[in-house]
Amino acid sequence: MEIPRQTEALLGRSHSPSAAIELLRQGLRGELVLPTDATYDQARGVWNGAIDKHPAAIVFCADPADVVHAVTYVRSQGCLVAVRSGGHNVAGLSVCDDGMVIDLSRMKKIAVDPGRRIARAEAGLTLGEFDAATLAHGLATTMGVNSDTGIAGLTLGGGFGKLGRKHGLSCDNLIAAEIVTADGRLLRTSASEYPELFWALRGGGGNFGIVTTFEYRLHPLSPNLLVGSVLHDYDHAREAMRFYDGFSRDAPDEVSVDAALVTLPSGERAFSISACYVGSPEAGEPVIAPLMKFGSPIDSRLQAIPYLQIQSAADSLFPRGRRYYWKAQFMREISDGAIEALLDAYARAPNRSSLLVFQQVGGAIARMPASHSSYANRDAAFDCFPIAIWDDLADDEANTRWARDLWNAVRPFSTGGVYANNLGDEGDERVRDAYGANYARLASIKKQYDPTNFFRLNQNIRPE
Repeated sequence: MEIPRQTEALLGRSHSPSAAIELLRQGLRGELVLPTDATYDQARGVWNGAIDKHPAAIVFCADPADVVHAVTYVRSQGCLVAVRSGGHNVAGLSVCDDGMVIDLSRMKKIAVDPGRRIARAEAGLTLGEFDAATLAHGLATTMGVNSDTGIAGLTLGGGFGKLGRKHGLSCDNLIAAEIVTADGRLLRTSASEYPELFWALRGGGGNFGIVTTFEYRLHPLSPNLLVGSVLHDYDHAREAMRFYDGFSRDAPDEVSVDAALVTLPSGERAFSISACYVGSPEAGEPVIAPLMKFGSPIDSRLQAIPYLQIQSAADSLFPRGRRYYWKAQFMREISDGAIEALLDAYARAPNRSSLLVFQQVGGAIARMPASHSSYANRDAAFDCFPIAIWDDLADDEANTRWARDLWNAVRPFSTGGVYANNLGDEGDERVRDAYGANYARLASIKKQYDPTNFFRLNQNIRPE
């Protein structure tokens, strides 16, 4: 058997490379993919097409025992490990050069207990798969905004979504988890079982191990929700942004209202607002009415839409394989100074795919104390971030520079905090900004469960 150079480095420390590969394979129910395999290039790909990394081995786990085996093996070799479920991380932290990728994307079992309103879900599920399974019972919990996002990374970093203002973050609805720790143990953790570890998992990302199974609290949900959408031309974007700021901050918990500066197919720029009412469409109409009546939008729509369609509505904007870059920051309000900075910077967007997004938070998220879980930035009203989207490698610099410049222009108007799931490769200081006063406690838990920082390809919390 021909052994690739990088695979020799990973698998040949305690045995000959060929013997090491067989040792790894023998303990797996899943699949081991190496650089010489025909499926390797497809297997190493992630959502962000700008990420081009070449791992020495990819282990597609079939069950938690495979995860334990992979962790135990790669730890014995002292090599780098990346963990992947949905592969949606913008910085590409779920894949690595030369090390091993432990992939959970084929672990997709889900069991819904409609009487207890609980879902037990394996880590390989996408939110679209999860939503479909729970909504079949008239139940749901907070899950993000792209149907092919993995539930694992979403939940571990916090978890924004249309239901968040009503029911809290994805991690707020987590009631238990099973995790493989750096020393190869499979633990069940909850408020009563390893409670410090459970606290850390709810927002602390992949720092503490590999979660194989999540148990969520579910909530009754109508299959159709009222959505009101308006589009204002760029000449009126300033007034529309002021309206959006006031309307969204005064909205009841049942309303989730996001917005974006966009470029239309014609090349004209515009400001889009979309509000979703989490309740009966009849109850939502008078609540959303002010949005529909404001100004003179160039397009407006008010209709009840299937929840599963709402959850996949943005998929076409963010397909797998395009190149992506963004930088995010939280805001408590959209001040006049922020509006001027945003409009000026967005006018220089490098292409028609470029976006400036406001994702509304607050509501039930904000009413929990920052110490409730490791997710700390609960006082924010908006997550604000430019999204650069393009296709050609030659355009990398122009697109990333535009996003950074826009982020810097808005920086004076931010809280200083950041959502861990929207962090790129931005250094230790920004990781601390994601966790604020919770960072020291997280570092202590990290030292207990991962003292060597084995799990470091993440928004890394160093063991202290």
